[in-house]
Amino acid sequence: MDLRETYNRIAEDWHNDHKADDWWVEGTDMFASLLPKEGSVLDVGCAGGIKAKYFLDRGFSVTGIDISENLIAIAKREAPEAEYKVLSMTELDSLAEQFEGVFAQASLLHIPKAESAEVVRAMADRLKPGGHLYIAVKQAKQEGMEEELKEEDDYGYSYQRFFSYISLF
Repeated sequence: MDLRETYNRIAEDWHNDHKADDWWVEGTDMFASLLPKEGSVLDVGCAGGIKAKYFLDRGFSVTGIDISENLIAIAKREAPEAEYKVLSMTELDSLAEQFEGVFAQASLLHIPKAESAEVVRAMADRLKPGGHLYIAVKQAKQEGMEEELKEEDDYGYSYQRFFSYISLF
């Protein structure tokens, strides 16, 4: 099963499971503080629009992209003031717009390491001069695993997602 199919399948369950998360607030606030008031943000892997709504509530304009049509539908429901596109982060070069901030939290972790440099370059290319790029990834596990196709069953059914783990060393 590919990632688009997986997230289309788990979209509502995943969104409901993550609505109350707050681990991301501190880093997101720091990122937002670097952007001009009423600046523009590209939310890469926007999922159900939780972060898009957070940025909108702080006066930013937001464009969210996600590979999952079902997550984009949820984002439109949760934060309708943003603009959304069903788009893979590997297709960022197809966007003409540039932004003061590009925000990729817990999304680049789904890209194989062999492709990640090109995706990060494409994110940087979407920045206006002086813009800021925020990337949050999963830390490498102690046993040294760098990539895995993980079988999960959090929602009472089985599904798979690819993860790429990053190490500082």
